[in-house]
Amino acid sequence: MLPILTTRISFIPRLQTIRTVYGFSRIGCRDIVGHGINGSANYKDDALFPFPAVRFKENTREVCALREKERGDWRMLCCEEKKALYRASFCQTFAEFKAPTGQWKFIMGWVFIVVSFGFWASMFCHYYVFEPLPSSFSKSSQKAQLRRMLELHVNPIDGISSKWDYDNDKWK
Repeated sequence: MLPILTTRISFIPRLQTIRTVYGFSRIGCRDIVGHGINGSANYKDDALFPFPAVRFKENTREVCALREKERGDWRMLCCEEKKALYRASFCQTFAEFKAPTGQWKFIMGWVFIVVSFGFWASMFCHYYVFEPLPSSFSKSSQKAQLRRMLELHVNPIDGISSKWDYDNDKWK
């Protein structure tokens, strides 16, 4: 029983080192500052997860100097330095990544193209593929069929003949 326990303990760190090595090869020399969306070391501007797991930019001399300076009094930092610190940690502000992109215009353009293609395909089928309608679909033929049904007293109890006044020759 003891050898099984030691193999399990030695197996767990191996998985953690593989994940750690894979994560560090993806992020370069950027700082890991949080847990991230699913515990993975990646960066994404998202309103639902406002704090990404890694910083946006890699550590350079200028960024490291600004981070040393920010450890002191923030009133000593100028506005440009504060903005540079923010841009080192984040790619975009909330206003920038939540701004409308205009993608709806592209989507609506494709919708109109598809609808117009469907319209022209139906017009082609109407004129060149389908046969013409039979003569029984004309208005005069339908009126003649209705008159014949009334003369034959079709369905006189609760149908169409029950709604016809035979004495005055008009609808009730």
